[in-house]
Amino acid sequence: MKTKYQVQTGGKLYLAGEYAVLTPGYGAVIQFIPIYLSATIQEATAYQLASDLFGYQVDLTPNKDYALIQETIQLMEEWLKDQGISPKPFDLHLRGTLGEEGKKYGIGSSGSVVLLVIKAMAALYELDLHPDLLFRLAAVVLVQRGDNGSMGDLACIAYEDLIYYQSFDRAWLHEVLTSQPLSQVLDLDWDYQIRLIQPAISYDFLVGWTKEPAISSDLIRQVKGAINEVFLKESQSAVKILEKGLREGNQKEIETSIKRADKNLKSLNPLIYTPALKELQEATEGLSVCAKSSGAGGGDCGIALSFDPVETQTLIERWKEKNIEVIYQERMGDS
Repeated sequence: MKTKYQVQTGGKLYLAGEYAVLTPGYGAVIQFIPIYLSATIQEATAYQLASDLFGYQVDLTPNKDYALIQETIQLMEEWLKDQGISPKPFDLHLRGTLGEEGKKYGIGSSGSVVLLVIKAMAALYELDLHPDLLFRLAAVVLVQRGDNGSMGDLACIAYEDLIYYQSFDRAWLHEVLTSQPLSQVLDLDWDYQIRLIQPAISYDFLVGWTKEPAISSDLIRQVKGAINEVFLKESQSAVKILEKGLREGNQKEIETSIKRADKNLKSLNPLIYTPALKELQEATEGLSVCAKSSGAGGGDCGIALSFDPVETQTLIERWKEKNIEVIYQERMGDS
């Protein structure tokens, strides 16, 4: 029996900085969520790719459904050759959906899949890739596909931690990828920042799922179009205060920055907050809890930080009454 390797990748949610982080040089605070996709990989005589999302298997012949996976394999094999390693065929099976009963939570992304394939191939070749290299390889795949996301999801999922992330210029990366070899591009200074954050205060981090699909791509375009200098500056200020508050264990700064980030999002476009997301937030009234929409908005998840374990239970009960499901809860800052 050939050796079979198993790897996994999780999800992420934004505490603050979503939308602003799309602009190079602006940051976000992003929380890793350990709800996983997994993959198994083993050497084979021919390429065989399977995913739980699709009811059939393919090889490397271009296929619309499997394009993201196939392009990631192609990039990784190019990188392997640069390392003097000859690629070999394999059997790869991806499992999970970052949700339940076919419904997505909105905590994952195409980025989770790209990182999963990279990690699986690294395992097959018994290579221990640093999170920063995982991030860069995955970013190259998405930028070459024309994805103009911030890549903050890749940073958070690659490092599997609470992070501060500041984005780079994707147009610049796209340009250099057309004129320089991959190995050289990976060694360049991309001008991004990834910093791990160890909270110096204890709190419960909760993710509430509204059970509604997220904002449509048309709405996202509309929201992006409203981004201006005022929004960007206010977002960066809230994000920096949040990072500082977490590092220094300052509850007041954390609460103030989450409220500022929340207000700033609402000013960008009221459609970011659905009635359910408003209820998720209003449920914190009278509690030492701060909550907001997370990510694109218009559905999916909101996050809450609760500084009192008793009040955490009150919040969970209030959410339950509003049909908001806690899909993840973690005690943060306890060393």
